[in-house]
Amino acid sequence: MTMAADREVVGSEFVLEDITTGVHASGFGEVGDGRSFSFHVEHHTLVIEVYRPRLAGPVPQAEDVVALARRSVLGIDLTDERSLAAAVRDGVSAAVPVPR
Repeated sequence: MTMAADREVVGSEFVLEDITTGVHASGFGEVGDGRSFSFHVEHHTLVIEVYRPRLAGPVPQAEDVVALARRSVLGIDLTDERSLAAAVRDGVSAAVPVPR
């Protein structure tokens, strides 16, 4: 697991605050526009949830998810932090809004 140093997110900067590699890869971070996101691997699929800005509590609820991305883990080296981070960054930018 890697923890990023405390720092302020500037502009539209993408920041991974925590990343765990391997078959149970997971983590979270900030998009830079006030939204946060998390990701995990579920049934050979990388699942990325983007949350609305200004969450009320420390744990996001289902109604806080504003966008979702799913991608097969084939072609992603889950043991390599850079490969996983790139896949997450691409997934966050390609996340589809969740209908309400």
